[in-house]
Amino acid sequence: MKSFIILYLLVLSTIVICGCQERADDGSSNGGAVVSSNVDIQSGNRTYPAYLAVPEGEGPWPGVVLLHSFGGLHAGYRNLTDKLASEGYVVITPEWLIFERPSDAVMETIVRDSVRFLEDRDDVNEDLLGLTGFCAGGRYTMLFLPQIEEFDSGVAWYGFPYRESTANETAPAGYIDELDDPMLIIHGTADQSSNVTDIYRYATDLDRAGKYFEMKIYQGEPHEFLMTEEDEISESFPAQDAYWQMVTFFNRTLQ
Repeated sequence: MKSFIILYLLVLSTIVICGCQERADDGSSNGGAVVSSNVDIQSGNRTYPAYLAVPEGEGPWPGVVLLHSFGGLHAGYRNLTDKLASEGYVVITPEWLIFERPSDAVMETIVRDSVRFLEDRDDVNEDLLGLTGFCAGGRYTMLFLPQIEEFDSGVAWYGFPYRESTANETAPAGYIDELDDPMLIIHGTADQSSNVTDIYRYATDLDRAGKYFEMKIYQGEPHEFLMTEEDEISESFPAQDAYWQMVTFFNRTLQ
């Protein structure tokens, strides 16, 4: 375990293609053009819309499942999907909140079907799969990274490690002993939805269990600080730095 990183951080299914478009790199990332598609994911007996972004080129590329917040699959998360894909990842973002709020069991099926989608693609290296999520998606990242063995690493943005589901299902912290993959935790000290003290507690529990993690805490940043109120990716230094932290973490753990 890279102790200096931890000390530093503590201190501070069937797919139906509905349409596609090519988006050139606009200078906001270090990558190139991507091809974006609207797709449908069949999960259980329901059809979930999803957004897919693929780098131009032959690949195969590492794959990432991206889980949006309670705000839904708005333009900001579509742009984020494109932006991450431009870094050299095939990214699928399921619109998991299209129906009622799912139970953890239903959500796990949606995530597994998203993984299956990536694995079925010739341009994805199925041995290099990551998971990232925001707000509720951050909680799901903490929850499913230990349970879905196909994932190799995960990035949890402002998650809820000790929150049970509405169906009183196990909180993410209950699966710490099953975690075998590296995790990056991103949070703000001014998060009023998920108090940063729970994140420090979670980090302590992970460390006590001997689980490898990295953590980046941003002083004064609120919940969902990556996105603006206009559902756009923020240009603030903390937001841009946090995005860079995610990309470099995936570059180190999925290459």
